[in-house]
Amino acid sequence: MATLNNVTTHLLFPTAKSKRPTSPSITLSLVPQPKPSSLSSSFSRKRVPHTVLTKSVAEDRDVVTAPAPTTGLNHPQEEETEAPLKDEEEEGQIGSDGSQEEFDGFAGRSVNATIVLSVGTLAITKLLTIDHDYWQGWTLYEILRYVPEHNWIAYEEALKTNPVLAKMAISGIVYALGDWIAQCYEGRPLFEFDRTRLFRSGLVGFALHGSLSHYYYQLCEALIPSKDWWVVPAKIAFDQTAWAAVWNSIYYVVLGFLRLESPATIVNELKGTFWPMLTAGWKLWPFAHLITYGVVPVEQRLLWVDSVELIWVTILST
Repeated sequence: MATLNNVTTHLLFPTAKSKRPTSPSITLSLVPQPKPSSLSSSFSRKRVPHTVLTKSVAEDRDVVTAPAPTTGLNHPQEEETEAPLKDEEEEGQIGSDGSQEEFDGFAGRSVNATIVLSVGTLAITKLLTIDHDYWQGWTLYEILRYVPEHNWIAYEEALKTNPVLAKMAISGIVYALGDWIAQCYEGRPLFEFDRTRLFRSGLVGFALHGSLSHYYYQLCEALIPSKDWWVVPAKIAFDQTAWAAVWNSIYYVVLGFLRLESPATIVNELKGTFWPMLTAGWKLWPFAHLITYGVVPVEQRLLWVDSVELIWVTILST
């Protein structure tokens, strides 16, 4: 029985080291034994072969130590190293775009500031140096006292020599200033105005409003020459119906063509703004025209109207 147990242990655990046999019973275990009994035969049939155990352990080891499969052409480590590089490239691209936008914004503000300061300096210089030929020896009080008066005299002389051009220049300046005010009212910073839009508005004022208004006021006086009390209300009614409708239409159509819009877009815009702008004018111009047709002479009317136009062009531009 001791011999049978020893043989079984050796077969089940082949890697275990057994001590060298010292007893006769163990020594006899090395001698070929007789055919085992039926009990031992059944036990040996139930035993798991050594080769099966070895193969199972080897497969488990292969499963544990097998490298992770790779997908695509790159290994996972390479993909992990390439992702940060792509992020850095994108961040660099975004940074360069942001720097370019900042530079463009700064350049645009610089150009706008240069235009405003140059035009403003030229205008102030022309107004203040109107008497530069003979103001030597004048005091500062005398200069300030006579400069406005002499500028007015120069304006009246320009109206006599070239009235249409003088009124065109005034209307162009007023329409450009009105559009600048409108852009600032819309939320733009002082020197970040749209130069193209401002130029379009000034061009419309210079080319159309000044010249057309000159002939309109002449026509209005010719149509209603009477000096009776009803003349002023009649002129205001004609101004705020026929003339206002014509001029608002001209303004939006010409601006649309200058913006290179299609005729269909211009017509749709005109349809959407015609009645609101006409009724909006009734809140301002009837009161202003009480002075226009009741007090101001014909040749000076456009100057007064252009002064009010600073408010009205702001409304038209927005």
